[in-house]
Amino acid sequence: MLRFDDLQLFVRAADLGSLSAAARVMDMSPAVASAALKRIETQLGARLLARSTRSLRLTAEGQGFLDYARKALSSLDEGRRLLARGQDQVSGVLQLSAPSDFGRNVLLAWLDEFQREHPKLTVRLLLGDRIVDLFRQPVDIVLRYGEPEDSSLVALPVAPDNRRVLCASPAYIARAGEPRQLEQLLQHNCLLYMLGTRVHDHWQFHDGKREVGLTVSGDRFSDDADVVRLWALAGAGIAYKSWLDVAADVRAGRLKVLMPELEGERAPLNMLCAHRAQLSKPVKLLRDMLSERCAMLARDL
Repeated sequence: MLRFDDLQLFVRAADLGSLSAAARVMDMSPAVASAALKRIETQLGARLLARSTRSLRLTAEGQGFLDYARKALSSLDEGRRLLARGQDQVSGVLQLSAPSDFGRNVLLAWLDEFQREHPKLTVRLLLGDRIVDLFRQPVDIVLRYGEPEDSSLVALPVAPDNRRVLCASPAYIARAGEPRQLEQLLQHNCLLYMLGTRVHDHWQFHDGKREVGLTVSGDRFSDDADVVRLWALAGAGIAYKSWLDVAADVRAGRLKVLMPELEGERAPLNMLCAHRAQLSKPVKLLRDMLSERCAMLARDL
């Protein structure tokens, strides 16, 4: 297969009438240039340039091949420009996976606004809390809470300081009372969900001096974190949720943060992808928007 730089050297040498001048323009040594020309002539099985110590001229075969070489280089340059334009434009299809709760109740509205700003962009959104295989599933990027277990993935922080908070509805608090100490959670119905492959029933906090935690229980759990939020809104019990997932409910008074003096577990939101080549302009712009919006929500935490 002919090499791109060999073709370039041949065309430059033909235009300049000098192999050494072409080598200087392409920032290579005369020996490397001579080897490149020999390589392309060997691959084609024809002499392209007749060389002497003082002159260089195209052979008949070289003159015939020159037009094809120019067209090939021109086509490759046009292809490069096309790819560059595509990378600069915010268009095409963005395939995204996000946690169920964050996706439905926070991300959807932000994506609507993002697409209004970039109307040529098509979004395919998959929602769920299970781990997505980025090498097999039809997604470009994944938003997930927590640090990625697979070190081969590219992880970009979106909300690195996000934490979980204890919360319950005013109706539940009126009926069951508001816990004031961590141990009192054992007397309450705690709403549980799957975190990875296990039920998240060991809730940890920092009281300003040390890490504290306890194992809680309740009469229901789900593999969909949004279901847990809905149970909390309905007054079924106490939830331990990502602040990003419940910030709007707390602002609206539908949920109340309990024992705010306790610092909840870290729940950083990251954008994951399999390769850095997937970090297209739409992906980078989306990450910038998400980081900015999440930072705004974090101010109320």
